[in-house]
Amino acid sequence: MKGGQVTIKDIARELDISPSTVSRALKDHPDISPETKKAVNELAKKLHYQPNSIAQSLRKSKTNTIGIIVPEIVHFFFSTVISGIEDVAYNAGYNVIICQSNESYEREVSDTFALLSHRVDGLLISLSRNTKNFDHFREVYERGIPMVFFDRICEELDTHRIVVDDKEGAFKAVEHLISIGCKRIAHIEGPRNLVICQQRLEGYKQALEQHGLPYDEDLVVIDNVGSRESGFERGQQLLKLDNPPDAVFAHNDMAAHGVMLAIKEAGLKIPEDIAVAGFSNWQFSSLIQPSLTTVAQPGFEMGREAARMFIDQVKQDKEDFQAQTQLLKTELIIRESTVRA
Repeated sequence: MKGGQVTIKDIARELDISPSTVSRALKDHPDISPETKKAVNELAKKLHYQPNSIAQSLRKSKTNTIGIIVPEIVHFFFSTVISGIEDVAYNAGYNVIICQSNESYEREVSDTFALLSHRVDGLLISLSRNTKNFDHFREVYERGIPMVFFDRICEELDTHRIVVDDKEGAFKAVEHLISIGCKRIAHIEGPRNLVICQQRLEGYKQALEQHGLPYDEDLVVIDNVGSRESGFERGQQLLKLDNPPDAVFAHNDMAAHGVMLAIKEAGLKIPEDIAVAGFSNWQFSSLIQPSLTTVAQPGFEMGREAARMFIDQVKQDKEDFQAQTQLLKTELIIRESTVRA
């Protein structure tokens, strides 16, 4: 009960019932028993509960506009997510405003409040890789504005989220590398503050453990940028080990391509000497030589589902809202970078 302002959730917590039950009881809904209605109304009176008329008024004032914040519009995965969002949003009578944080926390904060100043009905968000403070989104949340996080999510707020099964995708990629005879599999790990990177690391570890291979910290290197250049540097770092890897699983395709360039520069062959797998299935992955084995994410489907979750939330009574996390499956696409004779 922050600042003395009592909410329906506070009453629900005190009575150990759901907020939607409290909401219906206060509205004298016929489905709620007289005993529950009495208990709710007595506690509401005791706690001096008052409906937030300002929030209700703002809630009814719609602009039919959705704000979207992505790290990079040019990123193939995020561009497909945006297409999925637009497909559902436009058919439902919504317009969209798209902002890119350019992987900057400061710009993400600026974009958030710029979109609110345009009175968007809510936000669909994928975090920048540098976001570790969520105060800007907490303010949006406390103002009662709907948010849906996709791919790179915030776990600190009780919002809808939609993600792919990063752990399973990583597991399948590493298990495939094991199946072709690789025993020293390195992992280029993404930014540790991102849940998707944490999950991909867990999938990597789980595959090693399940197949009886040891986890070697020397074979895990952090890449906070995820570019071709940073992947090249991480690849060189791994090749300098006294006992270098015979395979590399990278947290994204750009880093994986950088590793491939480092391997080629060292005069080694892919996949005969070192096999390589990535994550995301960027368009270039099928065009480079050798073509890259990778984990495909259903970006278009993610965008469509994120938009649907948002629109469903907007239609709901605020007090009936229950946050959900939706998990989408990935697909391992095997290409030349892991196909050994």
